[in-house]
Amino acid sequence: MNTPRPYDDDSRRNMVRHGFGLKAEIMGELEADYHSAIIEVIRENGYRWSVGGLNLHLAKAFGFCYGVDKAIDFAYETRHRFPDRRIFLTNEIIHNPRVNHRLMEMGIRILVGQYADGTTLDQITPQDVVLLPAFGADVHLLDRLRTIGCILVDTTCGSVVHVWKRVERYAQDGFTSIIHGKWSHEETVATCSHVSRFGGQYLVVRDLMEAGEVCRIIMEDSMAGIDTGKYDRASSPGFDFTRGLKKIGIANQTTMLSSESVAIAGLLRQAMLNRYGPDRIEDHFRSFETICNATQERQDAVLELMRAPLDLMLVVGGFNSSNTTHLCEIAARHCPTYHVDGAECLLSPGEIRHKPADGPDRIATTRDWLPTRRPATIGLTAGASTPNRVIGEVIEKLALWESA
Repeated sequence: MNTPRPYDDDSRRNMVRHGFGLKAEIMGELEADYHSAIIEVIRENGYRWSVGGLNLHLAKAFGFCYGVDKAIDFAYETRHRFPDRRIFLTNEIIHNPRVNHRLMEMGIRILVGQYADGTTLDQITPQDVVLLPAFGADVHLLDRLRTIGCILVDTTCGSVVHVWKRVERYAQDGFTSIIHGKWSHEETVATCSHVSRFGGQYLVVRDLMEAGEVCRIIMEDSMAGIDTGKYDRASSPGFDFTRGLKKIGIANQTTMLSSESVAIAGLLRQAMLNRYGPDRIEDHFRSFETICNATQERQDAVLELMRAPLDLMLVVGGFNSSNTTHLCEIAARHCPTYHVDGAECLLSPGEIRHKPADGPDRIATTRDWLPTRRPATIGLTAGASTPNRVIGEVIEKLALWESA
């Protein structure tokens, strides 16, 4: 039987993980596509800018993180390196419509998800190039692509790789990985596949409520009153809740709400302490916080922004972006908050299209959203996959209305 290889095994052929050294060649394109002059002006002005009666406060950490920069750089370099080859992405490179549409304009086709063009894996040839997105990819998909023999360009974020290494170790040591995340999110799907690759078990919990149910099973050694069926797609096939929760290791989808991840880890540790006692805790519980630094910095910057009284908050980013959604949740606790994916969502000073911070995923239209009294103070931030140009366009639309 073949021994599974960890992610960082360098023996795999046709895998590019460090780009092509073409950063100078693509710099002009990146600037043209994603740079915003107004954002630079606001930064130089202490993250504050006033136009008419609007005072705009920009969070001190927002927009593209290092991992997203790397992924986009690699995609542009790949197009330059292989101008005449077919290039595919296994899924959205990041959760931002502007970026994904731009890559499609460059002739990069997406195999799965809302932008899929109908191409199947059976149609991929050894002459093709396939990009792996910043979230990573399921190891079974990678196996198929390696069998085909195409060139693979890996843009997976380093923070995601860090999680994979952690859960691989849990699996090797016989610990079930408890993952705080969304079971259907591309990153969590990939993380779970790394657990399975090493013969391990996993259970994905979405929030504190689900973590509390897991704690009850641990402490009572019983599933009485708990509908475990809802975890069918969030757990290893045939997962046994009583046997599978005797030794657990904690991990996270890197874009989750940091404070909730910390609270979940604390709940589960206390449950294991109650069940096994402090002398045996290390034999039954492991934890390592895997929220990425960029996610934490952006969440902290929103909290800092909330110290000043704001009339409303605009959070800019893809509607399917997990980290952007959590920024919206944080801000919504303090002031009226609207999650928009671009300036086109600002329909008029009296109407906005947005994704609400609470309730199921849906897009709503709200009237009378922009305060009519002046002065008015508006806070702004953007998710880690949002280009500066997009948040700059939001600011420019506000300024245009105010100057009219």
